[in-house]
Amino acid sequence: GYVNARLEKETPIFNKQRIDFAPPEKINSLVVSSNQLCMSLGKDTLLRIDLGKPDEPNQVELGRKDETKVYKMFLDHTGSHLLIALNTSECLYLNRSVQKVRALSRWKGHLIESVGWNKFLGSETNTGPILVGTAQGHIYEAEISISEGSLFSTNPDQYFRQVYTLEEESGPAPVCCLEIERGIEGKFFIIATTRKRLFQFVGKVPEGTEQQGFSSIFAMHADHLPSFREFPANLGFSEIAFYTPKLRSNPRSFAWMMGNGVLYGTLDYSRPDSILSDERVWVYPSDIDITVNKPISIVLTQFHFLLLLPDRVKAVCTLNGQVVFQDLFLEKFGLLTRMIKDPTVHQIWIHTEKVVFRYHVQRESRDVWKMYMNMNKFDLAKEYCKDRPECLDIVLAKEAEHCFQNKRYLDSAKCYALTQNYFEEIALKFIEAKQEEALMEFLIKKLSNLKPSEKTQTTLLTTWLTELYLNWLGILEGDPSQRNLYLDTREKFRTFLSSPKNKDCLFNNRASIYELLASHGDTEHMVYFAVIMQDYERVVAHHCQHDEYDEALNVLSRHRDEKLFYKFSPVLIQHIPKKVVDAWISMGSRLDARNLIPALVNYSQSASTQQINEAIRYMEFCVYQLEETQQAIHNYLLSLYALCRPDSLLSYLEQAGTNPNRIHYDLKYALRLCAEHGHHRACVHIYKVMELYEEAVDLALQVDVDLAKSCADLPEDDEELRKKLWLKIARHVVQEEKDVKKAMACLSSCALLKIEDVLPFFPDFVTIDHFKEAICNSLEDYNKHIEELKREMEEATQSAKRIREDIQEMRNKYGSVEPQEKCAACDFPLLNRPFYLFLCGHMFHYDCLLQAVLPNLPAYKQAKLEDLQKKLAATSQPSKSHHRPKDMDTISLGKGQQSREQIKADIDDIVAAECVYCGELMIRSIDKPFIDPQKYEEEMQSWL
Repeated sequence: GYVNARLEKETPIFNKQRIDFAPPEKINSLVVSSNQLCMSLGKDTLLRIDLGKPDEPNQVELGRKDETKVYKMFLDHTGSHLLIALNTSECLYLNRSVQKVRALSRWKGHLIESVGWNKFLGSETNTGPILVGTAQGHIYEAEISISEGSLFSTNPDQYFRQVYTLEEESGPAPVCCLEIERGIEGKFFIIATTRKRLFQFVGKVPEGTEQQGFSSIFAMHADHLPSFREFPANLGFSEIAFYTPKLRSNPRSFAWMMGNGVLYGTLDYSRPDSILSDERVWVYPSDIDITVNKPISIVLTQFHFLLLLPDRVKAVCTLNGQVVFQDLFLEKFGLLTRMIKDPTVHQIWIHTEKVVFRYHVQRESRDVWKMYMNMNKFDLAKEYCKDRPECLDIVLAKEAEHCFQNKRYLDSAKCYALTQNYFEEIALKFIEAKQEEALMEFLIKKLSNLKPSEKTQTTLLTTWLTELYLNWLGILEGDPSQRNLYLDTREKFRTFLSSPKNKDCLFNNRASIYELLASHGDTEHMVYFAVIMQDYERVVAHHCQHDEYDEALNVLSRHRDEKLFYKFSPVLIQHIPKKVVDAWISMGSRLDARNLIPALVNYSQSASTQQINEAIRYMEFCVYQLEETQQAIHNYLLSLYALCRPDSLLSYLEQAGTNPNRIHYDLKYALRLCAEHGHHRACVHIYKVMELYEEAVDLALQVDVDLAKSCADLPEDDEELRKKLWLKIARHVVQEEKDVKKAMACLSSCALLKIEDVLPFFPDFVTIDHFKEAICNSLEDYNKHIEELKREMEEATQSAKRIREDIQEMRNKYGSVEPQEKCAACDFPLLNRPFYLFLCGHMFHYDCLLQAVLPNLPAYKQAKLEDLQKKLAATSQPSKSHHRPKDMDTISLGKGQQSREQIKADIDDIVAAECVYCGELMIRSIDKPFIDPQKYEEEMQSWL
């Protein structure tokens, strides 16, 4: 339940405040509008206060020194135009923007009782056409205007003409109140009251002629009385008050204070002849005696009207006529004189001759819900307590009880579900009344209001509702007359099961729901529920159990669950193989064909050749369309081909190729399989792939010699093996087929075979005539080969001779060097140091050439060159011994000179083997950078 705790006393609806104001003279009259307050003090003073600036009052003198008194004052809705009616039947006018009071000469002679302001055409300088009621019962139309340039240079009252006279049964009666309202389509409603009667004048004012006034409306009633309400009692006066909810909107309700009480009602602007609607009379409270303490004034708020008595204020609720507020004033303040409401800010003002009070209306609708509830107007009651959950709960409980008592059980259930009442009490209440449908409605609404965190309650309600639905459906299904209700209830149950809000709860509690559905034997909804829970395994199993294989396959195809395909395919393929294979194919690569092989194997073992074709169709799809490379798939397809399609077997093997690394089937398995089924050509192909050419030729000779020949030529790199294979073919042709011509054809087919290779295979009795041609051809080939060898020997002898001549010529070759020639590497004179001259014309110093060649030599040549340089340096050192014999020196010198020349020659062979600019060294250096990467940074910095 709710806790309704208030920490401090609640502020009353009508909160009174005494105004801190001590008038110098007694207050005669007070009017307020648009936050502008005007007050008549004494005989000649008028006090104007802008309530937005209360510290800046404005005082105006009326200029009357005689016994004239202010009778009444009237302030328009803008707070700009003030009319001051005097007891001498005169009328004064004061505009908010001026300080001087102006007499209205045309109004003289009339005691003004009421003014009907024009809220539609009035402005701050012009009132527009207004209506004026007098004590003589006359209604006048008038207009007051001030000119902007020279104030009051002309009379402010533009015109003043009589338009109607109000009468009671005794004759003309004072016009107590006047109100002008505009309806729809240019229709105007004028309300005028006397002491006992309330008149209504209704008529249209043509668009654009509003400024011409309301004479045309009153002229319509010149010959007959307008509609009016009359009451017998008489206060001696009457007063009407209106409630306007928003600024610049039309009033919505009225309250007319007269002798018999207060006539209250609403204003309906759509009605053609009367604006008053929903009228009722609230009699005065019992302590008001109109002969002794009659009410003085009335003010209307949204839900109350306030009555001003000489010593107190009473607030009566317009909903029930009960007095809800009473405020008693102390005697020291004097008798209460007048009460008025500012229609723009909804503040209520009360004054005596000495004091002014103000009422603030605060949260007037706070208890309205309770009154509407007691009146059984529950929609309105809920509207006024929608922000107060504790009050709303009370209203809902009351409405639920009211509906239950009136046997509106479904409405009662909906309301009970929104209350905080005990769940068990309400449920038992419907159970005792045997209202199962209402109980279901209550549980559904209660379930929809639960929070996500209330999982236990949600589980309880969903399970209970499922049980109730199943019971109800079971009852309705057996009654043909309730067919429509059954279908409607079934749809509601399915909506309940598929509700997104209940999905998590139903999923977590699906085992219990399945048990309930099974206990009621409701397989239809069991399947429906399983689909909602995406428990497709249960759905498919159900269809399979009832031999509904097409339906089962449709479920699988719709939801495309691979695991379910693997599980149920063995069953489905036994009954609808073609459709199952179509479904597999539609799944494409989402299915792993290896997991389907067991279903196919089981099926193909018990099926006919025609049915096996479906298995082959799917395996071919996997191999050729999906390009599967799994060995198991290819092996199974091979087994199916070997069993039923030998022709397709060979084409498959040939299409797979002969590269073992690109073949996806098991070669040994394929060989064994083909051998078992006697497919020799397929075996030959597999032997060829395995490069077992001898076995291939042996087996091919059992089938076809041409096939064997094609196998014999396969080992292209092994002539010995190829010759051996062709010999096998030749032996077979000679010994088995005994066909000499075909044997000779073998000789022409293979260049490796000679007649002498084949002769041993022939029997001794074969005559030489069959081989004469072959033997002659063979001898001719030998002669040609011998001649060719002789020619090659002669050519080799000539080449050797030319080479020797070239060598001798090179030894005697020389080149000339001019004195001004320079080294191609360092650009210094060439003759200064030892140098090399190349045939291409380039010349290098020895050290320059060595420096250019050395970094580009292989490591082993660099090491050899370094070793030779050390040996050369060693031979150039002079001998330390000075006492050797002369002949020994000569011998040693000769050996040393010979050794030195050899070393130099070896160095030349390495360093000067080719020109550094024209030889291979320059070609190899193409991809080397101009700047060494290790010295790049240093080189770059040198350029900065």
